[in-house]
Amino acid sequence: MDISSILTNLWEQSGFALLEWQNLVMLGVACFFLFLAIKKGYEPLLLVPIAFGIILANLPGANMMLDTTGGQLGSIGQAFVEGTHWYDSGVLRILYVGVKSGIFPCLIFMGVGAMTDFGPLLSNPISLLLGAAAQLGVYCAFLLAIAFGFEPAEAASIAIIGGADGPTAIFLTSKLASHLLAPIALAAYSYMALIPVIQPPIMKILTTEKERKVEMKQLRKVSKTEKIIFPVAVLILCALLLPSVAPLLGMLMLGNLFKECGVTERLSETAQNALMNIVTIMLGVTVGATANGQDFLQLKTVLIIGLGLLAFCFSTTGGVLFGKLLYVVTGGKINPLIGAAGVSAVPMAARVAQNEGRKYNPTNFLLMHAMGPNVAGVIGSAVAAGFLLAVFGN
Repeated sequence: MDISSILTNLWEQSGFALLEWQNLVMLGVACFFLFLAIKKGYEPLLLVPIAFGIILANLPGANMMLDTTGGQLGSIGQAFVEGTHWYDSGVLRILYVGVKSGIFPCLIFMGVGAMTDFGPLLSNPISLLLGAAAQLGVYCAFLLAIAFGFEPAEAASIAIIGGADGPTAIFLTSKLASHLLAPIALAAYSYMALIPVIQPPIMKILTTEKERKVEMKQLRKVSKTEKIIFPVAVLILCALLLPSVAPLLGMLMLGNLFKECGVTERLSETAQNALMNIVTIMLGVTVGATANGQDFLQLKTVLIIGLGLLAFCFSTTGGVLFGKLLYVVTGGKINPLIGAAGVSAVPMAARVAQNEGRKYNPTNFLLMHAMGPNVAGVIGSAVAAGFLLAVFGN
């Protein structure tokens, strides 16, 4: 074999020869996500691994998501490869089992629970209503998705983007419409990262300057006993009422009990840090790796991303409008801005409410008040996912 044949063979096997325009577009998307994460600081712990997963998925010939039991992930009509086993699949395809099975989202919820303080919610139970109102986008997006011709299970998976909770969106989609996981997961996490951009205009349009200036009274101190009873009581009540919510809500409340009971500091520390960080890396990279250009760049993907944005906007609107109602009912004691924190992007949504309030009243401190609806939104999105799974699951 002469040198020209060797060079020709190397070129034909290289990624450059296999590169298609769809791969280039997705590489550009990945670089944009890296810019948002590194330069702008938008959810870097999520966007960096997701963006890198997109890069890995769009390097032709790398086969990081190759599935030897049925062809390339997302592809249609590829047959089983003779003489291969599951462990011959790409490394990210093997790790992706944690997403498909729901293990990674549940472990993320355990970590979130260990980092969550339900004290603001317990000290102001009306926050639970704000968290429920902020799920409006889930149901509006479901109806819109049905109108656009999506199947009910697909529409339910798209709708949960309105909950602004990435792990919940992944968990529900993996059960109902796994073929839509890539666009739904990317939309959910992207909109979570863009909360500081999306929410403020909606909050400003829907509220008056007088409402935005409202100062709220200091929250009462919540006892340790209340904090211990709360996760156990909520889990039992919700899981008995809606058993399909148990995986997500159970892990959330277990993590919170680790934090609050006072005798499992080591477990709480592990759930908050080591476990959370490990699972976030694997979840982010494998979710990003589902965004193969050839499968991702379709009209359906554009519709999903658009519907996800509408869901997110409707959820923010629902929370703010209910906050305005409470402002009237309480005689001006509730600042409607905290209603926007009813989406479950903890704690970024609460920080946005805090920042917007201080723009109009520098002495205002809404963060702890906004954390009540914020953590209520986590529970609300999990319950909404459980409801949709119970109705549309097989």
